Amino acid sequence: MASEFDIEGLEMYDRFLTSLDYEYLLEVKHAANKAGFVIPMLICSPDFTTPDQKERDRAIQYQSKMIEVASILGGEGTICRTLSGQFRPEVTRQEGVTWVVEAIRSVLPIAKKRRVILAMENHYKDSQWTRHEFALKQNVFLEIIQAIEERTYFGVQYDPSNAIVAGEDPIELLNKVKDRVVSMHASDRYLKEGFTVEELRADENRLGYSEYLSHGVIGRGLNDYEKIFSILSQSGFNGWISIEDGMNGLQEIRESIQFLKRMRHKYYGQ
Repeated sequence: MASEFDIEGLEMYDRFLTSLDYEYLLEVKHAANKAGFVIPMLICSPDFTTPDQKERDRAIQYQSKMIEVASILGGEGTICRTLSGQFRPEVTRQEGVTWVVEAIRSVLPIAKKRRVILAMENHYKDSQWTRHEFALKQNVFLEIIQAIEERTYFGVQYDPSNAIVAGEDPIELLNKVKDRVVSMHASDRYLKEGFTVEELRADENRLGYSEYLSHGVIGRGLNDYEKIFSILSQSGFNGWISIEDGMNGLQEIRESIQFLKRMRHKYYGQ
């Protein structure tokens, strides 16, 4: 299916993989390369905010393994996502931030050894989680990011739509993390007919996917991609942009690809 689209790389999600055996991962890599693609990004969802130390240790082991998988699939410079974990009412902000920072610091030596870039996403919620992201709000996200000193093998995977879902301004967030962005998830959100931005901001359920929002073609929704690309290009970002689209069919993916290529050409000349 990917061969139908004018793209350069394929982002992998760990649940796409049926095995983590070395030989199987090489088969996946070679199949992608044979089709003309690289695998620059691996998405996984560690949960570092559980009060159970053994569960946190397992999450660290899982993230460590995913770093190794990313290295096999994409080689040096591959992006491997990390997250904070689920929001649990019984976990204080200080506890959660401490656990997340400790976990990320503990896996960074593996990332450095493998020359894989760990990227924390301003995320909403993994499909297998029952609760939203602990660091969904930017104040918590920024506290964690700022506690990690590493700049070469740790950065931010920026997702403007997740800021919107959190009821916040994606441009404000980008301006605060622009010097640490290493990859971007591009998607877009639309207000459903009859609703306003003011109603969205006032929505008491804004920490979830608001009923006022729907997915659609990138560049036609609430995100200001002209401003986003302007900030990214001026800050020196020249990394991978992953397309999150397709909820309404493959034609919308094609239109999103065309839009992002126009933006890339306008702001990067590529």
